[in-house]
Amino acid sequence: MSAPEWAGPALDALLGRVAATRDHVGARFPLFAEPGSGEWTTTRRGSWTGGFWAGLLWLRARRTGRPTDHATARACAARLAEWLDADTSTRGLIFWYGTVPAHEDPDSGALRARAALACRNAFEPDHGVVPWGTAFGGPRLAARTDGVPGTVPLLATADPAAADSHLRRHLTVFTDSPPTWSRGRAWLLLGVAEGVRHLGAQDLAPTADRLTGPALVPLADERHPDGPLDTSAAAITAYALLLLDREAEATAILDRLVHSHLTTDGRLLDGCYEWGEGTGTEVGAGTGTAVRHELIWGSFFLASALEMLVEGLTADG
Repeated sequence: MSAPEWAGPALDALLGRVAATRDHVGARFPLFAEPGSGEWTTTRRGSWTGGFWAGLLWLRARRTGRPTDHATARACAARLAEWLDADTSTRGLIFWYGTVPAHEDPDSGALRARAALACRNAFEPDHGVVPWGTAFGGPRLAARTDGVPGTVPLLATADPAAADSHLRRHLTVFTDSPPTWSRGRAWLLLGVAEGVRHLGAQDLAPTADRLTGPALVPLADERHPDGPLDTSAAAITAYALLLLDREAEATAILDRLVHSHLTTDGRLLDGCYEWGEGTGTEVGAGTGTAVRHELIWGSFFLASALEMLVEGLTADG
């Protein structure tokens, strides 16, 4: 399939927003932005989302080809190194998506290799997972859906058997009763897609159907039918479906995101960071933070998916 005519302009709008965000946040990491003003809430060290900002900077550098953009992306990715020793399975979110868009950049490749070794060293054979860890609170030996994507391909570069165990253990825990939190489903779907691609786990491909809902843009939490949507879950889902070569389904989601939720200046709105009462096992459990906002990971996955359509790329570039 050829890229739809709206994909290129949408990608350029998103990456134009990256430039504006870069000028606004300086050395800090953007987390989420107000839907009206576009003002960003930022973090100093990046938290679990820092890799998405580095990844967006790399996507922009690839699109423009400018040496200054490459230098900015490289410098941002280098700052992720302080998370190497953090006890968290979100290393995948931080280091895979923060370095893979760099393609052949040697510094990012070296950082990714160090992160893969850190994941392997954190693997708990008795439990079959890289545990959630202590960096962001909660029980260390927990399995959480946001500890799956990125971690699977990252760990696969150092220990494919451990990566396969990590993925399958999480699926055992969650797919019989998938989380009502839409981003939890999307994270699991992305982990499955990455397992199929990076581990050759073709037997897991049918699991994707159980994790893909009928709505193009899902509710943030299906227990709250009058609650907000989560465009970031939709963007993650579209990216995962492209990994699984389900382009028509992915394009339908992207069409909806671009035409109903993306502003002309490149802000993907209606992302929900936290919503609902939760169960204590979901990042989405909380008090209602940034429920209709621009989220840095939503922008990353939308831009990544659009780039794949526009450039005819595989997910690994």
